[in-house]
Amino acid sequence: MPRTKLIACAILAGALAGCSRSHRPIVVGSKATTEQAILGEIVAQHIEKELQTSVQRRLKMGATLLVHESLVAEQIDVYPEYAGAAMTVVLRLPASSDPDVAEERLKRDYAAMHLVWMASLGLTNEFAVAIRGADARASKIETLSDAAQYKPGWSLGVTEDFMDRADGYARLMKTYNLPVNGAPKMIEASELYRALDQKKVSLVAGCATDGLAATADLKTLRDDQGAFTLDRTGLAVRASALEQNPGLRRALEQLMGKFSNAAVRRMNYEVDGKHRRVADVAKEFLSQAGMQGTGWRD
Repeated sequence: MPRTKLIACAILAGALAGCSRSHRPIVVGSKATTEQAILGEIVAQHIEKELQTSVQRRLKMGATLLVHESLVAEQIDVYPEYAGAAMTVVLRLPASSDPDVAEERLKRDYAAMHLVWMASLGLTNEFAVAIRGADARASKIETLSDAAQYKPGWSLGVTEDFMDRADGYARLMKTYNLPVNGAPKMIEASELYRALDQKKVSLVAGCATDGLAATADLKTLRDDQGAFTLDRTGLAVRASALEQNPGLRRALEQLMGKFSNAAVRRMNYEVDGKHRRVADVAKEFLSQAGMQGTGWRD
């Protein structure tokens, strides 16, 4: 084949490939917790309604780095993310005590990765440590400083994200030096409070919005020395996905400020406590917020 025809074919093939990439379905991802799956499903349903297009889900993918790397590799286009995780796990920076400063840093550093940090959904999800209510009453434990003086020591249950983040386990131990017996036990977030209630562990590190935290006789300990920082929640988005999908930025911006800790805690409980479908809970939330969801799939 003449060289000019080869060049023409290559250009055409490249154009077709680029066209195919730009018209592939939008893909929403999430980390491997109930809360993340709910937030991701809400995002997916809202995009489907606003853009009148089907959206692929890759929910409950794994921990922070896996989902972030999937975003960078263009395997997903958007996922919900916590500012603390983005700062400490993705950027490997210290957690900021000022959420406004953190968000400005995230916007700048994410832009350098061809990503967009969109903040804030309205939800804050700082870490929270809990023990059984009976133990708290028997030993008069109200705060994490009290827990640090507990002579028998604790068997600690944690999630993968809590161990990975510099503002999680490392910060907890640096601030309080809790007497922990043995290595922390890794537990799925949805099983954390059941493990505590069933006495598989005596202290757990979860999040302020965990739905099951309020369903049993548990005591959330006050972080009296301020180990954990306020953790706003936003969306991490591929910049090229926003460019290739007119209306996507506007649809995502419509979700900003629509979430509260109380609302997310209720949704977490609806899924983990009442075993409702994620899609149904997400659709209900969007309806109550005046943004009817599709509820197509779980």
